[in-house]
Amino acid sequence: MDGTETRQRRAEELGLRYALSIGKLPRVSEDGPLSVPESQRVSPKLLGTELSRETALSIGLQGKKLRAFSCELTRSPYGVFPETAFTVTCQIMVPLLLSGLGMMTAGLVMNTIQHWPVFMEVKDLLTLVPPLVGLKGNLEMTLASRLSTAANTGQIDDPREQHRVISSNLALVQVQATVVGFLAAMAALLLGALSRGELDFEKVELLCASSVITAFLAAFALGMLMVCIVIGARKLGVNPDNIATPIAASLGDLITLSILAFFSSFFYKHKALGPAPYHPRSCLPPPIFNSLGDSQSSYSRYLTPLVCIGLMALTPVWVLIAKKNPPIMKILKFGWFPIILAMMISSFGGLILNKTISKEQYKGMAIFTPIICGVGGNLVAIQTSRISTYLHMWSTPGVLPLWMKKFWPNPCSAFCTSEINSMSARVLLFLVIPGHLIFLYVIYLVEGHSVPNSKTFVVFYLLAGLIQVTILLYLAEVMARLTWHQALDPDNHCIPYLTGLGDLLGTGLLALCFLISWLLSEAELDGILELASGPP
Repeated sequence: MDGTETRQRRAEELGLRYALSIGKLPRVSEDGPLSVPESQRVSPKLLGTELSRETALSIGLQGKKLRAFSCELTRSPYGVFPETAFTVTCQIMVPLLLSGLGMMTAGLVMNTIQHWPVFMEVKDLLTLVPPLVGLKGNLEMTLASRLSTAANTGQIDDPREQHRVISSNLALVQVQATVVGFLAAMAALLLGALSRGELDFEKVELLCASSVITAFLAAFALGMLMVCIVIGARKLGVNPDNIATPIAASLGDLITLSILAFFSSFFYKHKALGPAPYHPRSCLPPPIFNSLGDSQSSYSRYLTPLVCIGLMALTPVWVLIAKKNPPIMKILKFGWFPIILAMMISSFGGLILNKTISKEQYKGMAIFTPIICGVGGNLVAIQTSRISTYLHMWSTPGVLPLWMKKFWPNPCSAFCTSEINSMSARVLLFLVIPGHLIFLYVIYLVEGHSVPNSKTFVVFYLLAGLIQVTILLYLAEVMARLTWHQALDPDNHCIPYLTGLGDLLGTGLLALCFLISWLLSEAELDGILELASGPP
């Protein structure tokens, strides 16, 4: 085999129970023909590569008759299979910790900017935070997953094809970011109007401009970062599925929050430069403005509409670039529903944040929200990306492998079997508690006075993180099977839903943790006061 080392291994160890292995044939009469049961019959599948260097063939003969044979893949020419639990853990651990540091920094930034005048005045900006931060799941993580799948299947090995795939994917992300940023602002306005009972039209321009420019710039910066990571991982022989999405999250939250805070404050200050309305009954003289003041006021008045119109006007350019890649153009035409629905789901998480962040019993909510939402989104994005790559390598859209025929698998089979996807799910679930403990320790060192320090809160917080990730990992398995059965790409149709649901679950469970911890502390305090005031 041209010097390439091959080893004979059981197919079950690779998670390829039927894909390339037929196993033992049934006993037959000595003169009868060999037959294979229908359940074990497998259609041959052309992988488009020479497998002679990568396979191990074993043949079982009895006399001159063939009794059994098996052909097992020991290493994919394009991917990194097989992977052990230790390999997956090592590749995921460092990016996950880096992403945690980024999310902790984002939480500290959010804890600071919530007291800025623009966030105090325009409350709907807080509702914008989860959907805009969630764009890294709807767009950047989806982009990273698509590029990882392309890298693992050899689609970007050719330089010309690499340029076409990368440019069309980046153009797609810019279109999606511009449109979703505008829709997120509209959703925040509507949710704010429903909760307050009134719609504040004065804040519409500021909210829309801040949302659109934040989504646009964050998508561009993170998209370029994802391209560099996937290409670098490919050259280093590391599976991009394991590292691309956590690294996207490591800077995604911080970049998005920083851009949102900077531009919303910038627009707010320039909007405040205009002249205050003059009241005839006022004892003050009417304001007198020179030509410079008038021009500055006019400039400030049209700044936010010009930003929105200018970024929207670039959309046709991105569409022309995306047309170079027909699969990307198909996503551009039919892939809006997942990201828009995910944005709406995240907006409800933003509404929860908006209603709780300023209350005393939820002190520290701003710090923990990016962390619990980000950890859940990162882990489920990794798992979904791995499942998608697995399906792309061993099946064709619309046809599920024999061992994944059930749309709603038993939860035990999703976490407790020897298949490669089940193994990676166990690894990801195992990382939840240690990861959160590390993040909690750093938060208490940096901002211990701003967060609850009771053991009760820590226990409920860890339990909430475990529940969130368990639900998301199981849903990733289910949704990947359903979308693949419908000939849809899980990279594009699963990750947005799951990250949006992760934001909602994370925010809701976190608010519940704060509430339960506060109620228990109040009950404990009442008990102490009763004992102190009782008879001697």
